[in-house]
Amino acid sequence: MVLKPFKAPGARLALRTKRPAKPSTSMEGDAEIILDLSRLLSRCFHPTPTGIDRVEYVYARELLARMPDRLAFAAVHPAGGYYGRLDTSAVRQFLAFTIAKWRNVESPDQRKNRATIIAHLFALRPRPVPRASRPRVYLQVSPHHLDDEEQVGAILRAEGAKFVTLVHDVIPLSHPEYARPQGAEEHRRRVRTIDAHAAGIIGNSQATIDALAPHMQYGLDGRAVRVAHFGADPQDVFALKGYAGPERPFFVYIATIEPRKNHMLLLNVWRRLVERLGKDAPVLVMVGRRGWEIENVIDMLERGEAVRDHVVEAGELSDREMEELIAGARAMIMPSFIEGFGMPVVEALSAGVPVICSDISAHREVGGDAPDYLDPIDGLGWLRLIEAYSQPNSPERDAQIARIAAWRGPTWQGYFDIVTDLLEEVTAQVS
Repeated sequence: MVLKPFKAPGARLALRTKRPAKPSTSMEGDAEIILDLSRLLSRCFHPTPTGIDRVEYVYARELLARMPDRLAFAAVHPAGGYYGRLDTSAVRQFLAFTIAKWRNVESPDQRKNRATIIAHLFALRPRPVPRASRPRVYLQVSPHHLDDEEQVGAILRAEGAKFVTLVHDVIPLSHPEYARPQGAEEHRRRVRTIDAHAAGIIGNSQATIDALAPHMQYGLDGRAVRVAHFGADPQDVFALKGYAGPERPFFVYIATIEPRKNHMLLLNVWRRLVERLGKDAPVLVMVGRRGWEIENVIDMLERGEAVRDHVVEAGELSDREMEELIAGARAMIMPSFIEGFGMPVVEALSAGVPVICSDISAHREVGGDAPDYLDPIDGLGWLRLIEAYSQPNSPERDAQIARIAAWRGPTWQGYFDIVTDLLEEVTAQVS
């Protein structure tokens, strides 16, 4: 069955002079799905993952389970940028190594760990693209090399494939003040590549699709477009208990320290909490690496005597440490100004951990009625609610726990049902 293309609200129906090319083929049968793993390979020496790293890993894991006979892997290889196919058995071993590394960051022998990564990269050296025996769909779920339209076009021509991509956000274009200095132009090139080549687009939220539409010269009409919220199956999230975290009540914020994440608001809130409560003030645990243009945050962390004993900059943690930490928190807090998707919101709620987050569309879309929402510039509101949640028998926290019991979050099974549906639509276009 051929499904009608999804028309996103706000999509601009521009005059089209160029559309994603349709490969000329008379081949029949289910299309081969080629998953690009460039992002994971490029990040293989990093001990902890970003959200995009996690998503690419889950795609590989889930599609291997769903369609092993149709799935192949490819990458722009970090060793030299050469494009080609990856051996599937080597990919399986690399995925197993990667998740084990994320679960336990500390390695007893970093030199041995590095040697193991190099061995995996050698096993994953690209092979030539085989001759096609059936239609092909090339699936890329990270922004890696999307800023090079010429390279993406060459990949698609070599494969004779339709292109499907996942868009995580359009923040560098919609809010360039929160991006790195060259971030807006780099993201503009990525969107141009998507505009020129994508037959299918997956948005992690309706907010992302709505933000993308005005930047698509050829519009969204006629493409296969789906909104699919990232999943968090409860049995896989924060399953470990008993972490010996701060003895006082504590809150957790997981985010790279960068301007749009609004860490400065929390630091000012904590200064006021210490002034009011003294040694009984709760603790803020900040998980994530330091990013860019954060001089004022660093000054507060390194020279702010008032918050020194009440704010912990934990840096990058292993998955196991992070799960145990969040399980003991009074709440996950997310005061960011803008997001493409609120993954920590979904993960915390799926684990039954309360969430206090900024009142933005991406958070509302996935959190529904469960979290407590606050304007990201309402400092007094954040102060009041965090102080209330830190109490042993907090009515506000108990009320949210009751709401969480009625909340039904997205799952990876449901997510990949949507993705599979989109791939089948694009496959029908190819056949």
